[in-house]
Amino acid sequence: MPRDTLTREQIVRAAIELLDAEGLEGLNMRSLGKRLDSAATAVYWHVKNKDNLVILASNEVWNEVGLPDLDTVDWRTAATTMATDLYRMVTAHPWLVMAFASQPLYGENKARHDDHSLAVFEKAGFVGAEADQAAAAVFTFVLGHSIGLSATVSVNRRLTNAGRNAQETIREAMTQATEIAMRFPHLRERVDSFAAGDYGAAPEHSFEFGLQAILDGIEHRLGARSLPLPDRDDRTDRTDRAGAEDLDSVHR
Repeated sequence: MPRDTLTREQIVRAAIELLDAEGLEGLNMRSLGKRLDSAATAVYWHVKNKDNLVILASNEVWNEVGLPDLDTVDWRTAATTMATDLYRMVTAHPWLVMAFASQPLYGENKARHDDHSLAVFEKAGFVGAEADQAAAAVFTFVLGHSIGLSATVSVNRRLTNAGRNAQETIREAMTQATEIAMRFPHLRERVDSFAAGDYGAAPEHSFEFGLQAILDGIEHRLGARSLPLPDRDDRTDRTDRAGAEDLDSVHR
């Protein structure tokens, strides 16, 4: 495809497809040009370099995360929906977690998501830095929960590209991990309760459990900060009364 008919949108979409298939390590201008049926040099007319392309690709996939209408749903429903959508998006594009660890990622679509996330927690009752902290707690949980899948995809790809049987290699590693785990009582109990080969796998519904636990904690903090503190005079009166009662009990 000649450079004058090639568009940035086509390049970004092809880059996402290549990243999904080959990961960050498989993205290069030559492979991208081949996928676009174009010379690699033509791609450089639209993007600066690989890092710039990853930024553009990552910004595009943020469009896949829904932004609930805060006029029609409560904050907790909105937070759950956004986190679940984000988890689905990140696991559909495992390279994104690795990209976060390797370079700054930004763009209008990501900013729109982040802005809406802040609005969710401001609706809950947080203000200023507290809203940022609540949003960050949920975001980092989702990203952290996605690391395992992203790592598995990356390991499978690396082993396959090296000409090794990925499934067999992982199975051998898990066998050794299980043997080590059997030396420890709590891990041994867990191994015994899982089917063969399942040790190391997260229990079912772990994402949902963790997300709701975090939101429970956030909601608890909201409840705790909304409780009025007694004024100083009232606290002093209660302390004096308690002291008098203790003294009276001694005399009795």
